[in-house]
Amino acid sequence: MSFRRDFISKPIFAFARGAMPAMSDTEREALEAGDVWWDADLFTGNPDWSKLLAVAPATLTEEENAFLNGPVDELCTMLDEWKINWEWRDLPPEVWSFIKRHKFFGMIIPKEFGGLGFSPYAHSEVVRKLSSRSLTAAVTVMVPNSLGPGELLMRFGTKEQQDRWLPRLAEGADIPCFGLTSPEAGSDAASMVDTGIICKGNFEGKEVIGLRLNWHKRYITLGPVATLLGLAFKAYDPDHLVGQQEELGITVALIPTHLPGVEIGRRHLPAMQMFQNGPNWGRDVFIPMDYIIGGQERFGQGWKMLMTALAAGRGISLPSLSAAGAAYAARTTGAYARIREQFGISIGKFEGIEEPLARIAGTAYLLDAARRLTCAALNQGHHPAVISGIMKLHATERMRIVIDDAMDIHGGKAVIDGPQNYMGSLYRAVPVGITVEGANILTRNLIVFGQGAIRAHPFLLDEMNALGEADRPKGLEAFDKAFWSHVGHSFKTMFRAWGRSWTFGLFAPAPDAAEATRFYRQLSRYSAGFALCADMALLTLGGALKRKEMLSARFGDILSELYLLSAALKRWQDEGRQKEDFAALEWCMASGFKTIENRFAETLANLPNRFVAVILKFLIQPFGARVLGPSDRIVHQCAQLVLEPSAARDRLTSGLSAVDDDGGIARLEKAFRLVAAADDVAKQMRAARLHDWREAVKKGVITQAQGEKLQAAHEAVAKVIEVDDFAPEALSPIYSKGADVHQFFQELGEQRAAS
Repeated sequence: MSFRRDFISKPIFAFARGAMPAMSDTEREALEAGDVWWDADLFTGNPDWSKLLAVAPATLTEEENAFLNGPVDELCTMLDEWKINWEWRDLPPEVWSFIKRHKFFGMIIPKEFGGLGFSPYAHSEVVRKLSSRSLTAAVTVMVPNSLGPGELLMRFGTKEQQDRWLPRLAEGADIPCFGLTSPEAGSDAASMVDTGIICKGNFEGKEVIGLRLNWHKRYITLGPVATLLGLAFKAYDPDHLVGQQEELGITVALIPTHLPGVEIGRRHLPAMQMFQNGPNWGRDVFIPMDYIIGGQERFGQGWKMLMTALAAGRGISLPSLSAAGAAYAARTTGAYARIREQFGISIGKFEGIEEPLARIAGTAYLLDAARRLTCAALNQGHHPAVISGIMKLHATERMRIVIDDAMDIHGGKAVIDGPQNYMGSLYRAVPVGITVEGANILTRNLIVFGQGAIRAHPFLLDEMNALGEADRPKGLEAFDKAFWSHVGHSFKTMFRAWGRSWTFGLFAPAPDAAEATRFYRQLSRYSAGFALCADMALLTLGGALKRKEMLSARFGDILSELYLLSAALKRWQDEGRQKEDFAALEWCMASGFKTIENRFAETLANLPNRFVAVILKFLIQPFGARVLGPSDRIVHQCAQLVLEPSAARDRLTSGLSAVDDDGGIARLEKAFRLVAAADDVAKQMRAARLHDWREAVKKGVITQAQGEKLQAAHEAVAKVIEVDDFAPEALSPIYSKGADVHQFFQELGEQRAAS
């Protein structure tokens, strides 16, 4: 007999068991998908920095490097985003053929099945490079290697299914897509109305037991051209042909699109991006049982399977595209701000430009750091569901901010569309990345902290499992152990958070990291405060916390910042503590610390239990939110990283396509190099108060060669500043070729006057 268990834990167990809200099957399956990693350390309130720094950085094999420098570069030379979007409305046939021939669709498929067998980091690097050349091509390549039949077959397929389908997917004989989203059910999979009824039917001349499917899906990338559709639906067995249960739950199956009843081929137009995307339908489509991914034993496991696959895919594809977008914006916007002059000086010298430019550069550093760290975890075999959610949410949201900043700095250059506009397509594509693979609003308000609090907390999942245990004595025993461990942990966290907050992290644990040591101390401080506040919110609100979405979102923001800033510190360490990059790291830390402190203040101001809120404020934020963000000095130094040619600029924007043609990017890079090379000459001209280089040569201020160098820079800048224009008939069929537009409108006016 245990006095603690029987007289203290037992009534608490009974109360908590009655108060715990019911958990839906989809919620439970989402919680069980994937695993935890560094997020679990952050939830302890006392992260082990040696563990993080010991993680091997993500690297490429020789074969993967050769692929990036060979087929990927060659593919980039074949891509013209303007023609893809505005003339061809698709990738040209030779590009589709090249993608299939070089197994871009089979990057994640093991070599034993004819795929490339690449690591998650190689997949990420391919998407990064392609994204900087063509979003259409990047999306086309990344979708089959993310959430799709290939990933599901590798994880859950039977040996027969893998042998049959994976080689065809690897070589491009089949083009895959995955149908998940229904008109009636977006993020709410439980509302899915697509059905599969188990019945007897005729398939290839034989009567077999199978499923008769009816569905309507939309927003399906590669759907219009797919030959193999992965499909999510709810399975039913009304005649009990496979068991006693009638409702079997969400299930996934493979549907060859040539089967009778499949309707496929129409296209959506997602924000004027021309990657293949569209709706599809199935009307009384019959498939045999062996088309269920994983076979009959996988009936009803579809949602868990999808969430497990998504735990990896969400951490690669869209974060890679977003990080590439931020780096692309940093490289192009820094170059443009350097060469563009207003009031006789480079606009990059204006503090009003430096602020958004620093935000672009700092965000590019942060997102790529987080991308690399997440890929390192995936390379090690982890499938961190919470971190994948953080990555998708924050990478796409911060890309939106960065691209808006880039558009503001470019002004009309990025607004006027045409072949020379290198920003317009990316600007239009931003909402697509934010919308797909789960709405960001849902992810921020419900998933990051809601899922993280249960999965990553040291004891909460054990307590919940104990409360849900059908065997009450066994459940009480497990609860007693987990609950009191939780209580002890909470007291340690309280004193830890109190001490670190009141000393401003002065004695918080940190590795010896030179100038960055102070940043580790602050993250240790904030982690303790986060763990304490999360525990108190869970204690006072219980299951009601999941309905307090704004509170959950603020906790999620803190957890996200802790992860992203950890990644930035890890990058700085892995890259050899590059002194020139420290300004970017400082910007990341100051911006992240400001967000963390503000979210703490907002949480404490809105926590329903005011007594607990006052205590927490006394313990962790007695003086309020004190970090104001990056100082003017940090902003200036961070902006300088992208305003001059340097190794730091190249590190910040590494891995992007460097195709050399006469497009807008090539013109910009040429002008940037020439302006930087002629800077000393320009300074001599300004010192002499001369504007005409020929006059300066005559007066002996500069040499003829220097003057010609300056002239070449001016001519290159003029080509960059140019924007495209079109003949009226090129934009509208209203005008016939060679027609007098002014006469057209005059006649139109006369017709209106006469009527």
